[in-house]
Amino acid sequence: MSAQQLSDLIRFARHNSPFYQALYASLPPHADRLTDLPVVDQQAFWAANTLHDSRVLTGPLSEATVYKTGGTTGSPKFSVYTRDEWRTFVTAFGQGLVDTGLRPGHRVADLFYAGELYASFLFVLDSLAHAPVDNVRLPVGGGAPPESTIPTLRDLAAQVLAGTPTTLCRLAEQVVSSGVRLDAVELLLFGGEALFDDQRRLLAAAFPRAEARSVGYASVDAGLLGRPVPGSDARVHRAFTPYSVVEILDDATGEPVTEPGRPGRVVVTSLFRRLMPIIRYPAGDLAEWTGTGPGHFRILGRAEEGVRVGPVSLYTQDAQDAVAAADTAGQVVGVQLVVRRWDGRDGLVLRLATAPGEHGREELAKAVVTELENARPLYPDSVRAGFVHPLSVEWVRHRDLAVNPRSGKLVRVLDERPTA
Repeated sequence: MSAQQLSDLIRFARHNSPFYQALYASLPPHADRLTDLPVVDQQAFWAANTLHDSRVLTGPLSEATVYKTGGTTGSPKFSVYTRDEWRTFVTAFGQGLVDTGLRPGHRVADLFYAGELYASFLFVLDSLAHAPVDNVRLPVGGGAPPESTIPTLRDLAAQVLAGTPTTLCRLAEQVVSSGVRLDAVELLLFGGEALFDDQRRLLAAAFPRAEARSVGYASVDAGLLGRPVPGSDARVHRAFTPYSVVEILDDATGEPVTEPGRPGRVVVTSLFRRLMPIIRYPAGDLAEWTGTGPGHFRILGRAEEGVRVGPVSLYTQDAQDAVAAADTAGQVVGVQLVVRRWDGRDGLVLRLATAPGEHGREELAKAVVTELENARPLYPDSVRAGFVHPLSVEWVRHRDLAVNPRSGKLVRVLDERPTA
């Protein structure tokens, strides 16, 4: 399936998707440039994109694969792809795998997670199958314990390991502690999370001959985002032209950023998805153009729509909902998510602002944490597994909350983790 022309996609979405029809109702009939269009509000998008009677879809859900994307257990979110859209998705991403260092004949272990409607395992496996170089695919999965995974990798002489940094590090820790050597491993492809220096040191200790590189930048909701760029900085990617358009927008003004080195939030338009159109959709990340090549950009971390803490995705709305449910007396006057990293693990701090003299903070803090853990059960599961630190609450005055120095707006997410 070839990439659709932008103007055709806009017209198709306006005519067939009630959500986009309402979103574009005030626009001229022939608006056909991205800058003519508003950026999608994620909360409104997912409120409209219900599994039954979706107002986002452009047709009936009669031929598609359904995948789960970020969302609470109370209101899960689903992305759908027709078979042609999925084939385009994995073929384009597979082409980018050559830029990671994938060579003909490489034996690649897919250690991403499968089942429960999650896409990453199938997506990487299909992308490898559609890559332009021959390769041997080893569908191991991320759920298998390291004790059984390591013999499999050794016996099959796996040369490439693909998985989240958390999965790769858990495996590396077992390799180091057991003294087993996996000398065939020469490439580590990570995705889904940032890779930090302490993790790189652990991976180097376990796999001294291997180089860690980004597998590529994509998500099941936003689709194709960035193709790896060979080089020392694994955060640098380039747009998947002509399949998608990546914009970087100024966080204060919403205007497109064009100059290198100026951070903004990533917004993507998918030119090949028609059943569930993605037009100026916030990817949830901050990035900057590098100026080193056409469409080259560097991922800087999560934007205010969401944050990744180890293997767990959370959204600011999740925290707002948890506070609203727990704070029946209305003590909290501001919420900020602070992500930090210490002792080799990520941790999330809920920075809550109250008026002076408020009481009962300890019980309220416990209630907020309980609400958020109930909404995101993967977080307490990851705490028990030793992947992340427990949730904590920091009480402050409203004036202590960080704001954007240019606009004065509250910064919803502060990522204080060191990146390299």
